Amino acid sequence: MIETVKLGGRLKWYHVGNPAEEDFDYLLNNFHFHPLDIEDCRQTNQRPKIDVYDDYYFLILHFPKFDSQNRFIKPKEVKIFWGEDYIISIGKSHWVIDKLYNEAQEQEKNDEDFEIATSDALLYAILERLMTESIFIMRKMGLELELLNRELFNTHPERIIERMSVTRKNIIVLNTMFKPQLRVFNKFESGGVKGYADNMEDYWGNILDYYNKIWDMTEDYAELIEGLSVTFDSMQTNKTNEIMKILTLISSIILPLTFVTSLYGMNVFLPFQENVFAFWILMGIMVVAAALLVFYFRKKKWM
Repeated sequence: MIETVKLGGRLKWYHVGNPAEEDFDYLLNNFHFHPLDIEDCRQTNQRPKIDVYDDYYFLILHFPKFDSQNRFIKPKEVKIFWGEDYIISIGKSHWVIDKLYNEAQEQEKNDEDFEIATSDALLYAILERLMTESIFIMRKMGLELELLNRELFNTHPERIIERMSVTRKNIIVLNTMFKPQLRVFNKFESGGVKGYADNMEDYWGNILDYYNKIWDMTEDYAELIEGLSVTFDSMQTNKTNEIMKILTLISSIILPLTFVTSLYGMNVFLPFQENVFAFWILMGIMVVAAALLVFYFRKKKWM
């Protein structure tokens, strides 16, 4: 169903939350959008892009949404038709857009003036809200990395491995989400996207600044999680090597003792076999041998 809010003058915001086939037919017949754009709206998992036409722009963008239940970040598609006197948001979009649209509805219901009067300004408001939410999510990622860094040396490895795996996956999702969109947002500053209102260059530059900040944070966090992973792997390897070292030393001490006991366990005549003190003599030899090996290992600083 297509919902509509009139924001002032001729500016309208159409919001299609759960588009049906008749909604797509309405957009195609009344706004004369390109059929391929309508087809893109029918499908999901589209690559980010901005298509420029004579009388409208079509944007597909991806922004992160944090799932608090499993702590995963999921990409949400934002599809927008941008004309001179309208904005059309399509599909189950990001909750930020839904919230902004509900605010506009509430202001229209209360007969309040909406401060936005042009489609360019409305698009800027939408993008700014999305960028602000993205930076908030990035800061949560930064906090998680800081906590991982602090707890790396004093927490159970199983918990660290799980948290690092989730964080690494989230950073990979952010990287694959934001990287393809750099060229899209560069079009705003380079003049590839002119818009309809005057004096919007500074605002589009601000959006690009937001995006560059997000991208820089993504790259920094990718390097940081890689460094933490290498550090954690080195610590676990050192612990494993220490365990193997102790087991090897124990085996080295036990080996000669095992040899002596095996030797006197054979059914052949051996020295001291008839001696009543043979047991204690052998025990003494084994204790001395073990003590000498321990002394030697300590002298070499292997223990």
